[in-house]
Amino acid sequence: MAKWVAVLLTTASFAACSGDGGDGSSNGDGGAGAGTPTGSGAGAGTPTGAGAGTPTGSGAGAGTPTGSGAGAGTPTGSGAGAGTPTSSAAAGGNCPGPVDISPVAGNPFAGGRLFVDPEYVAKVQTSIDMTTDAALVAKMKKVQEIPTAFWLDRIAAVDRLEGHLDAALALQEQLCEPVVPVIVVYDLPNRDCFAEASNGELKLNENGTERYQNEFIKPIKAILAARPNQRIIAIIEPDSLPNIATNLGGKRCDDATAASYESNVAHALKELNMPHVYQYIDAAHSGWLGWEDNQKKGAEIFARVIKAAGSPSGVRGFATNVANYTQLSYSSESYDQQDNPCFGEYDYVDAMASALAAEGLADKHFIIDTSRNGRGNIRDDWGLWCNNKGAGMGERPRANPGGATRLDAFYWVKPPGDSDGVGQEGEPRYDLFCGKANADTRAPQAGYWFHEYFVECVKNANPAL
Repeated sequence: MAKWVAVLLTTASFAACSGDGGDGSSNGDGGAGAGTPTGSGAGAGTPTGAGAGTPTGSGAGAGTPTGSGAGAGTPTGSGAGAGTPTSSAAAGGNCPGPVDISPVAGNPFAGGRLFVDPEYVAKVQTSIDMTTDAALVAKMKKVQEIPTAFWLDRIAAVDRLEGHLDAALALQEQLCEPVVPVIVVYDLPNRDCFAEASNGELKLNENGTERYQNEFIKPIKAILAARPNQRIIAIIEPDSLPNIATNLGGKRCDDATAASYESNVAHALKELNMPHVYQYIDAAHSGWLGWEDNQKKGAEIFARVIKAAGSPSGVRGFATNVANYTQLSYSSESYDQQDNPCFGEYDYVDAMASALAAEGLADKHFIIDTSRNGRGNIRDDWGLWCNNKGAGMGERPRANPGGATRLDAFYWVKPPGDSDGVGQEGEPRYDLFCGKANADTRAPQAGYWFHEYFVECVKNANPAL
């Protein structure tokens, strides 16, 4: 069984579907805790409506922080799948011999403990310190036990990666079983070309490709390569390739940006291809690529990029619903279904699996971000992505949850509590979608801790905390 894991620190508290929709990614800048930027975010695509009578936009997403947290241990499942398992020794610690880091049947979320990042625990603690309701505090403490992803959303964030991985490795050496961190690689030049809240630091016309490859991917590669005794999961560039499928020609999504996205994602896949690293490419969500035309476009792009990377064996599959709110399944929503036959992420994973198989990628697996999709009927349109009021935390991370084709895991890629984007018009990086009626306009900049929103996500959690 894969399990969540607690870290003790001395320095911190702690079918065919067819269509549109959206997913994006917003980023913040640095740090952990309330009132400070904490990392990255997925958040921003907006529907653009184009093509053969089918919606083609993008647009659900949300700011995502860069840390995750430390908490207690809870089982998260075990599983099967493909991949390239490895076995190696974690020197030192209490272990009598090598720690076998091989996943169960290739599923990297199974056969180990999912690492809970101390940075997220510290941020949740700031909300606990502001809360007097004992029952609510108890629920927040449960959130401190849940693993979330560590976002590498800018070059400076790479400086914290070694410490994050070292903490996981130290725990592995204590427990003598695999401890598995999940990272998000998220800093493409002209990032999130169809969003405002989530634009990144690198510009294509300002030496962006060279900086991305040499200042971002290269050091990440070196850090990962130096840790062959750890099983590491990497989620690759949220909201990048889906924007090419649906938003080409809108805002900053021009041909040069599209070409850069493809070549740089291929570069990342190739450079980070290692036996102990399992990569999942972002594949939007049912309200973005759910329509059949969009599925096909997305699958063609994914296949082309994987081929350009040399078809790396370390590409395990795809991540869906990253930083989005789309439920796993439902029969109706408060908005018009717009002829999208994908009623939730289960349908979408099944449909995308078929679309990928048609492109020669029948062996790929999936994960679904369930961090904020516990409640439906909280928005009026597929494309509303920013700090949706009424959201609740969803299914807890676990391996092999079933429900869809080759589904490796539910996981909280987007750490709940980080803002999707600033809600006050006139502020830097303000996106119109963060000021709509469904959005909580009290929100700070993307990636900053949003205490009030975190509280609501805790209260609305489904299953309840």
